[in-house]
Amino acid sequence: MVGALYLDFVWSPDDRILGASQRIFYFHMGAAAVVLLAFSITAVASVTYLLTRNLAWDVWAAASAEIGTVFTTMVLVSGTLWGRAAWGIWWTWDPRLTSTLILWVLFAGYLLLRDSSDNVYRRATYAAVLALVAFADVPIDYMAIRWWHSIHPVVITDHGVNMAPHMVDAMLVSIVAFIGLFVTWMVIRVRLLRTEMAIDQVKNLWRGRAGV
Repeated sequence: MVGALYLDFVWSPDDRILGASQRIFYFHMGAAAVVLLAFSITAVASVTYLLTRNLAWDVWAAASAEIGTVFTTMVLVSGTLWGRAAWGIWWTWDPRLTSTLILWVLFAGYLLLRDSSDNVYRRATYAAVLALVAFADVPIDYMAIRWWHSIHPVVITDHGVNMAPHMVDAMLVSIVAFIGLFVTWMVIRVRLLRTEMAIDQVKNLWRGRAGV
């Protein structure tokens, strides 16, 4: 992360048009990469849970969805700040912005759904189904600026990356740094969710013995 900050603020040059405000892009892109990774893990874990009914996969799905939702918030906030500098407006119903907002709403609903039932298997099943429905918006979000007219810039094309070499270096290192942050956070969150699950099992066991 320190290396990413150095490349973002020192190594890379200012944009010819946007100036220093373009540096928001590196955080925006790093967070977006994590969103793609996190929700992909949630989708895979959800499918695996539905096939195996193993709650360990539900833990992975929940942890990754929580972190992905946080990083989606970062994408929206950084995109709003960057849009204000680039377009002169805080928000516009651009296809990419709209699909990203829908993605945030869907996974925020996923997190709320997880608190709707005390039956862990029913909760995991409902959450897994919703996760797969929500994940359908991920490829739509990625392709939105290619399918529809959009003022959002297309950075990565079939012909390469439309950026100066130093900017590309800063972007790639930022993506790696954010993914490293995601992995660290995942390890911590999975451990906490497993502990919570174990505590709930002990509580239910004692309730059963007490006849509650």
